[in-house]
Amino acid sequence: MAQSVTAPLTLAFVGDAVYGLYMRKRLSEDHPEKVNVLHQKASHLVCAAAQFHAAKHISPLLTEEEENVFRHGRNAKSGTIPKHADVIHYRHATGLEALCGFLYLKNRTERLDFLLGQVYEYLINNPF
Repeated sequence: MAQSVTAPLTLAFVGDAVYGLYMRKRLSEDHPEKVNVLHQKASHLVCAAAQFHAAKHISPLLTEEEENVFRHGRNAKSGTIPKHADVIHYRHATGLEALCGFLYLKNRTERLDFLLGQVYEYLINNPF
């Protein structure tokens, strides 16, 4: 039986692409540098550790509905954890991606842009 679009891992699947595209778009607008430099910066912004810190940063800004989506994504069992990611970081990253996927699929683009803008500015200004 196929999973619905509201399944947390399905939302995270979509949200991963949305998150990555947003970060690359902002980097290309804000840092007109060589592609290999942009790639290195993008890799730093989209890794599980960065998404963990980003999720912690925007947590106070989330509505109750958004918190629920994040929590369901964070608690979803994907079956695999990348060997280069800490389990806690990976789960929070999945929660953040699920939230991005949810907002994107619900066409809540202004809210998505606001939250991802907060994430971008935080990660650019606070290396971890």
